[in-house]
Order: sequence, then C-alpha cells, then structure tokens
Amino acid sequence: MTVPLRILLLCHSFNSLSQRLYAELTALGHVLSVELDIADAVTEEAVALFQPDLVLAPFLKRRIPEPVWRTLPCFVVHPGPPGDRGPAALDWAIVEGQREWGVTVLQADGDFDAGPVWGAATFPLRTASKGAIYRREVTEAAVAATLQALARFTAGDAPQKSVPAADGWRGVLPQSRRAIDWSHDDSATVLAKVRASDGQPGVVDALFGQPCRLFDAHPATQQALAGLGGAPGDVLAQRDGALLRRTVDGGVWIGRVSVALGDAASPIKLPATQAFAAAAATLPERAVPLTRAADEWGELRYTEHGERGARVGVLSFDFCNGAMSTAQCQRLRDALVEVKRRDTQLLLIAGGDGFFSNGIDLNCIEAAAHRDGDSAADESWRNINAMNDVALEIITCTDRLTVSLLRGNAGAGGAFLALAADEVWAQRGVMLNPHYKNMGNLYGSEYWTYLAPRRLGADGARALMQSRLPLSAPEALRIGFVDRCLDVPAGEVLDAAVQEARLLAASYNLRDRVMRKQTERAAHEAERPLADYRKEELSRMHRNFYGFDPSYHVARHHFVHKLPHAWTPRHLAVHREVAAR
Repeated sequence: MTVPLRILLLCHSFNSLSQRLYAELTALGHVLSVELDIADAVTEEAVALFQPDLVLAPFLKRRIPEPVWRTLPCFVVHPGPPGDRGPAALDWAIVEGQREWGVTVLQADGDFDAGPVWGAATFPLRTASKGAIYRREVTEAAVAATLQALARFTAGDAPQKSVPAADGWRGVLPQSRRAIDWSHDDSATVLAKVRASDGQPGVVDALFGQPCRLFDAHPATQQALAGLGGAPGDVLAQRDGALLRRTVDGGVWIGRVSVALGDAASPIKLPATQAFAAAAATLPERAVPLTRAADEWGELRYTEHGERGARVGVLSFDFCNGAMSTAQCQRLRDALVEVKRRDTQLLLIAGGDGFFSNGIDLNCIEAAAHRDGDSAADESWRNINAMNDVALEIITCTDRLTVSLLRGNAGAGGAFLALAADEVWAQRGVMLNPHYKNMGNLYGSEYWTYLAPRRLGADGARALMQSRLPLSAPEALRIGFVDRCLDVPAGEVLDAAVQEARLLAASYNLRDRVMRKQTERAAHEAERPLADYRKEELSRMHRNFYGFDPSYHVARHHFVHKLPHAWTPRHLAVHREVAAR
C-alpha cells in the first residue's frame, strides 16, 4: 500500500522526465507541486509554502540550497549508475561506448552526486542519441529507481552508504573530446560524438567555412554515397533537410546545425539545408522512396504487412524533436496522398521513434524573422496551414480505418494531429501535452475544435485545454483521448502495434466499420463542414500571429533561445496558487 507523501518536484525545467515522474507519482496518490529552480531564495520559499515531506529533483543544473537539504530529505535523480558523478553522465557514457548504464536516486548533501543511495536501476545502453536514451531508458530507469527510493523512505528503511566523494567524478565533457577530426575519425566515432552532444551542447565544427554546431546525425549507406567521390569532411549531397558528409570509411547525414543569424540572441538550431541554403542548393539531392531498405535513412518511411484483403500500411515520420516545419508537413501530406492509393484496409500512422509530433517548428519560424522579406508571423501562418493539410488528409481518409500510433511523446498540435485518425494507440510510457496555451496563449488549430469534443464531449475538451498539465498514456486512455495503451517496451511497440493492426484489418466486421465511418463523416460534413472549423480556428490563430498581443512571439523567442525562466507557472506551482488566494 502506498503511503501518500507531499513531494515538491524541483527541476531546472519541466521536461519529459519531470513530467513522467509527476504523472506516475500523482497516479499513486502522492500530492505534488512543482517549483522551477530559479534561485535559492525561491526554492526556500517554495518549501516554506508547500511544507513537503521531501524534495525530488529529477533535472537540476545547480546545487539544492543548503538550508533545504539540511532540514528536509532531498532526493536527486542522477542519470548514471551508483558511483558515477558529474553533470554530463550520459555524454561520457555514449562517447566512451559503455554497454550498460543506469540511474541513481541519492540524497543531496554537501557534495555533488555523493549522498546516500536510496534507489538505482540499470539498462543496456543502445546505440542512439543522448536525447533518445534520456527519453526512453533513462526515464524508465528513473521511474523504477524513484519508486524504489520512495518505498524505502516510507517504510523507514535506511539508505545505502554514501558514494565516496573522490570516486567517479567527471565534469562537463569538453569540446576537445567532442571535436571531430574528419581526416581520421570513422563514421562510428563521428556518430558517437554527435549523439553524445545531442540537445546540448552540440559539436563545434564548421560547414562551408562558417562556424556552427552539429546535431542529429545518422549513418549513410554505400548506396547513398555511390558515385559521389569527395574527401573526408566534404559535403556531398542533401536529403530531407540533412547534409551528407564524407568520413574516412563512409559518410554521415547531419540533420541539424545551430548557426548565428543576423541579430538573433543566440544561434538557432535549424535543418542543415536551411541553415546553409545557398550552398545546399548547389548539391545533388539523394532522395529515396518511401519503401526502401531499413538502413537507408530518411524522415518518412512506408511498409506493408499482411495478406491481400487484410493489408496494413505503416507510414512513419521521424522528425527531429517532433517539430514539423512547413516543408516537412508538405512532404508528409504528399506521402499520405501516395500511400492512400495503396490497396490496404488499415493505415497505421506511426510517427517517430522518439516523438509522434510536437506541432509547428518554432525554430524554423524564429529563423524567418531574420530573413529579408519574411517574418515569423508569415512563417507561422504557412506552418499551421501545412499542419492542417496533414490533418485534413487523415480525417478525409474514409475508405479504410486509420490508427495513430504514439511510440513517443506528443504535444500541442501534434497531440491533436493524432486525433485525426479513427483510433489512437499509445505506448504506456508516452507523455502527452494536448494544449496550446503554454506557448503564449495560442488558440490552436489542426481541427481540434472538431476532433476533441467528438471524443471528450464539449466540457471534457474545454477542461483539457484549460488544464495545461501533461497526460500520461494511462490517464489519456481513462479520459478517452487515446483508445489503447500498449503495455510493451518502447522498442517493441511498433511490432506489437502492427500485429494488433493486422488482427483489426482481418476482423469480420471491418467493412461495416468503414461504411459506418463514411456515413458519420458525411453526416458531420453536412451538419458543419470541416472548412468551417478550420476557418474559425485560423481566424483566432491569425490574431495570435498578427494581432496586437505579442505573447506568442515572446514565448516562442524564449523557447527557441532557451532563456531562463523568471517564475514557475501557477498551474505547476500549486503551492503558490493556494498562497495567492
């Protein structure tokens, strides 16, 4: 039986790990409030207001104030096994090629990551980017280790001994260890360095003579390199916004770079071909078909499964960090048009391995503000219309069943894009943020005013949009936002979903379901056309983009440039909401 605790979640930002812990612990009956780590005095005030039984810190960049950890148990979630210490645990693990890694929950004291251990969990370290490992393996291990720690704490058990302060400490992975020597480093080494630097800080490098930082690297096949020649370090071709760069034994695709643009407050992370548009335009395009070999990288992929008459098509779109630019939306819409011509009975829209979608691409929108003759408002307008075109293509697919599969997290317009399908399936560990208001009070589009009330009812949809809180997949299932919660490991969810989809495509009443779907869609269109929903939503979005209230533009700017928080939003800091009444 769980003993309810009052837990103050102290974090640098309310990121995916913090959200997952918040959801898991709330579901167990614990009472949580969140405080962003802004200043020592703010943290001390939060403790005084909330009076927690303990502080849980899943993502910090500073020490917990001494007056807090000396008077209150403070559990720190460290993304490394017991004995590992330092702020760049995953960076070191990936660049050194560790085979196993872990998460430790330890009690804060005067030393970084050296207090008594309350819980720990380990996992195999797969070949993937730091962000991908953090969102999947680290998060699952953190949940397990945190539950273990809280069980020991509530049972009155003692923690394990402290890790010796001299053991395991390693500071920030320096750029000298991240730097790529294109004349000597093989593809595996290049990939490891970029993957270890994913998210932040990137690998300091240069392209076309301009300084930049590299992110989002993928291996290139010999087929992609065929006939291109070039010396190690040369940029040879482009595909899906990425640049193909030669290594000593092959090549890698560089998907994202951060570059300084005009008077931007800081470098902006962009698709590599957009950041170096003029140079990229001179390169050959190594486009690939939707159906291709599994090792041939590309953002869009299509496969088919099952027998004739019970065929399942699977369309996946794996966009970096789940952001969908105007160009990516247009490519996805074209792909939907193409696969809808196939003779399948069910279309599984699988999203990406790390994210389903997080909506419009705020970085590309921010970059438009620094282009002559363009503006962030104009690019926002183009991007939301392109997102709507994708949603419309799914909603109007009435000759077969459609299923959205959330293998990874989804937020804002991306969460509502999933609702465009007949059913929504989500892996158990997925977190959803189905609201827009956190981005400067955006109204939102993607036909949410049609899709959400149809599932949740008018009151349910209204409550969801006002809450601003994340939803776990089990909670989304409970309220009807998703239809199935697949309790399988994240790495196995696509195969499991395909098997479920094949059973559904072969079901005896499939034809009746499709006919009923067509009848309902026709009735809905007669009652109120989809064009009306779109027009009303976009009229509100037009005010967000072009109106007198700059909230959206300010919020987007802060998000893109990672500006520090000045306060904790009241929907998270419930202790401050109560105190203000």
